[in-house]
Amino acid sequence: MNYRVEHKTIFEYSEPVSICQNEARLRPRNFEKQQCAMSTLEISPKPSDIRQREDFFGNRVTYFAIEQPHTVLSVASTSEVNISALANDAMENATPWDEVVQRLRADLQEDILEARQYTLNSPMVMRTRELQSYAERSFAEGRPVVEAVYDLMERIHRDFTYDPHFTTLATPLSDVLKHRRGVCQDFAHLAIGCLRTQGLAAKYISGYIETLPPPGQEKLIGADASHAWFSVYVPDTGWLDFDPTNNQMPMDQHITLAWGRDYSDVTPLKGVIFGGGKHDLKVQVHVENLSKQQPSST
Repeated sequence: MNYRVEHKTIFEYSEPVSICQNEARLRPRNFEKQQCAMSTLEISPKPSDIRQREDFFGNRVTYFAIEQPHTVLSVASTSEVNISALANDAMENATPWDEVVQRLRADLQEDILEARQYTLNSPMVMRTRELQSYAERSFAEGRPVVEAVYDLMERIHRDFTYDPHFTTLATPLSDVLKHRRGVCQDFAHLAIGCLRTQGLAAKYISGYIETLPPPGQEKLIGADASHAWFSVYVPDTGWLDFDPTNNQMPMDQHITLAWGRDYSDVTPLKGVIFGGGKHDLKVQVHVENLSKQQPSST
């Protein structure tokens, strides 16, 4: 599948901002099943300094600074991405989850050593007894790891209500677990916390998913949104993605921007400002499936 993604963020300030410094993670990653054909970033006002780098996790980061007074900051990214649907035979993996945990603890293989960091606490996901208790139901002794993680995903999808008005970035996981409400970011963090209490390696994925309009209606420009899901490491197989919000293993409709230990590692746009007073934030995302526009061969 070929997609074009347009992501626009606008900050409107009540007072002038004299200077700002920012990091944007808005350029999709390249890896086995995804290739980013092009990616542009338009910033207004024009930055006085702009640089590209890769962070610790290999995400593509754009640093930029604006050193002129402004009351509006606009950051617009446009990317074209090709997603390959790899054969999904993960459910046939019979490796017991507790065997995976033992290998994560003892094996010195390079990939496993790299994955081990994702078993630890991170700034927004702390292992707790409450998370462990919720997770244990899915992790009977000797159960195949993919089957167990899939069961956890299904339970989160079933037990929790998607509610965009309940949580903020500061809402702790304990509140999400208590009230059984949240958004995709919360559900990804919840699953990651559960998996880490069992000793498994789980990371946070930020990106997009194509949303479809109701039958007979046209899709509205800007009606899409950023999305989040999680990934689990299985030795000799690699990382496997799970989307608890939609209760599915992502195939060719999920577009990956960045990954890390939790949301704090992959925030699409963050920075510091001097001045500004209060601000209003507007975010528009549009995901266009270019494959559907290409004429079929006869």
